[in-house]
Amino acid sequence: MALIVAQLVIRGWLAGTGNFYWDDLILIGRASTQPILSWEFLGHSHDGHFMPAAFLVAGVSTVLAPVTWALPAATLVVLQAIASLAVWRMIRTVVPPAADGTTSRRDLAALGALAFYLFTPMTVAGFVWWAAGLNTLPMQAAMAWIVADAVILVRGDVDPRRARLIVIRSAVVFVVALAFFEKSLFILPVAFAAAVLAARFSDRPPLTVAFVRGRRLWTVLGIVFVAWALAFVSISDATAGEHSISQTAHLVWRSIDNAVVPSLVGGPWDWQRWVPSPPMGFAPVWMIVAGWVLAAALVVVAVRLRTGAIAVLICAALYVVVAQIPVMWNRSSANTALELAQTMRYLPDSALVLTLAAALIIGAPARRDVPAAPRHARVDDTSESPMTALAVPAGLLVGAVLFASSMLSLASYQSSWTDDPTGPYLDNATRALAANRDHRMFDQQLPLEVLLPVAFPENQISHTFGRVSDRPEFGGWTDRLNVLDPAGNLTAGAVTPQRTIVAGRGTCARPELTGPADLRLDGPLLRWRWTLALTYCANRSGEVEFSLDGGSPIRVPVTAGLHAVYVQLDGSGTAVHVRPITAGLALHTGEGRVGEVVDAALLGG
Repeated sequence: MALIVAQLVIRGWLAGTGNFYWDDLILIGRASTQPILSWEFLGHSHDGHFMPAAFLVAGVSTVLAPVTWALPAATLVVLQAIASLAVWRMIRTVVPPAADGTTSRRDLAALGALAFYLFTPMTVAGFVWWAAGLNTLPMQAAMAWIVADAVILVRGDVDPRRARLIVIRSAVVFVVALAFFEKSLFILPVAFAAAVLAARFSDRPPLTVAFVRGRRLWTVLGIVFVAWALAFVSISDATAGEHSISQTAHLVWRSIDNAVVPSLVGGPWDWQRWVPSPPMGFAPVWMIVAGWVLAAALVVVAVRLRTGAIAVLICAALYVVVAQIPVMWNRSSANTALELAQTMRYLPDSALVLTLAAALIIGAPARRDVPAAPRHARVDDTSESPMTALAVPAGLLVGAVLFASSMLSLASYQSSWTDDPTGPYLDNATRALAANRDHRMFDQQLPLEVLLPVAFPENQISHTFGRVSDRPEFGGWTDRLNVLDPAGNLTAGAVTPQRTIVAGRGTCARPELTGPADLRLDGPLLRWRWTLALTYCANRSGEVEFSLDGGSPIRVPVTAGLHAVYVQLDGSGTAVHVRPITAGLALHTGEGRVGEVVDAALLGG
C-alpha cells in the first residue's frame, strides 16, 4: 500500500502540472457541440477507436467543468489507483502469501514486480495524456482483475456459487473495459494464457485444466469478444488510409529497442518534444545495451531458478511484440516518423503483462537438484545458502537504482510535457472571452501549435469553448472585431484588403441604399469564406441581408447612426449583395474591405 500511495502522489504531481493536449481538445469540442448521451457522440469512431465510455467520461467532465483541467486530472489519478490496486490483487493471487503469515523472499519479489509496474516509464505517457489515459487505464485495471479471476478458477476449490459470481463480474469488467478501449479485446487471450501457465504444474495437461475449470468464463468472455469485435469492425475506420508493412516492422522494432528495452533500466532519461508532437524518449546506446543485458540476465536467472519459466518468458515476449503490430499498422505509412514509437504511449498494457510474467515466475516452484521433489512442490524460502542470503540486499540495491533511474526519466518527461502552449493558451483565452462576453465574436482556429487544422471543426474556438458559460456568442457577424492572438489574449482584429469597396454617393442625411443593391468590388473573388468590413450610416435600427454569389445570405442587425459592421460570407463574385429587410431602413455605406481576419497589429492598425 505504501508503494501504491507513493505512486499516486507522484502521478498526482504529474497530472497536476499537466494540461489538455491534442485529442483532449477534440473530445472537448465534440462534447461541446453534441448531446453527450447521443449515439452521434458516444459511437463516433475517433481516429479508428471505438470508445463510448471514454467519450461519456469526457462529455460529463466537459459539461461539469468545461476547459478546466482539475477534473480530468482527478479522473486520471482515480483510474490509476483502481488499476494499481487491481495489479496488486493479481500479483497476490498468482503469488499468494505464506499460510503462516511470515514474509519470505518470494513476498519481497512480488513487491518488486509491483514496483516495476508502478514506476516503470512505460506507463507514464499513457497516464498523463487524458485521452490516452481514458483508454488504457481501464484496460489495465480490467486485465489485472480478469487475470486474477481466471487464476482463481483454474486453481480449483471454488464452489459453484462463487464461480458464477466470478464469471458475472469478469464479464461486466470486460464489457466496461471494451467500452473504454477496443484494445481490451487482448484481455481474453492474456487471461487464458495466464490460466494455462498457472495450471502448468497440475497432474493433468495445463491446457485441459485451464479450459475445463474456466469453461464458463471463456464461454461468456468469448461471446462478448466476438460481439464487440463485430461492432468495432462495423463502426471503426481504423483501416482507412495508407499502410506500409515495412514501416510497421520498423515501428515495432523501434518500439522494442528504443522504448521497452531502455525502460527495463528506468530509461530513457532524455525526453524531447517537437510541439505539437508529444514527448519522445531518446535513450543513448549505452542505456539500450544495458537494457538488453539486464533482460538477458533476468531470463537466465529465471530459467535457472524457476521451473517452467521459459513458457512464461515466451508468452510475455510474444505479447509485447504482437500487441504493437495493430496500432503500428494503423499509424504506418511511407511518411510516418519512426520517433512515433518512442512516445511510449502504446506500452502500458505491455508493462502489465511483463508484471504478470514476473509474478508467474516468482510463484513457480524452484528448480531443485533433488529428483524426488515433485514439480508442484512449494518453495522453501526459509533455507538460505551464502549466495541466497545476499539475494535480498542485492535485490533491494538493484531496485533502488532502478527506482532512481525511473525518477530521472519521469522528471525529464514532466519537464518536456509541460513545455506546451496549450494550457496557457486555454487559460488566457478563457479570461479573454469572459472579458468580451458582451460582443459577438467570429469563430477562429486554435493556434497551430495547439491543434492543427486536420482536426477541423474541433480546432475552432466555438467548439473548444462551446460549453463555457461566461463567453461571447459566436456568429457570422459582429459590430466589434476582436480576435484571440496565438497566446489566447484578446486583441483588435482587422480585415485584409484583398478587395475594396468605395463609399456610396449619398450621405448620412441622404442615404443612397433604400432597396436591394450591389456594392462593387475592385476585382473578382474566388469561392471562399470571406470577411466584409463595412462602415455605414443607418436612418434607423433594423436588419440588412448580405451575400456573395453562390453563397447563403446572412441577416445582420444594424443600429441607427454611424457604425461599422463585420460579416463573414461564403461565395465568390465581383460585388457584395445588400438588401434592407426592415421596412423604411436606408443606408449610406462608407469604404469597405473584403478579405481575411487578422490581428490588427499585422496591418499596422
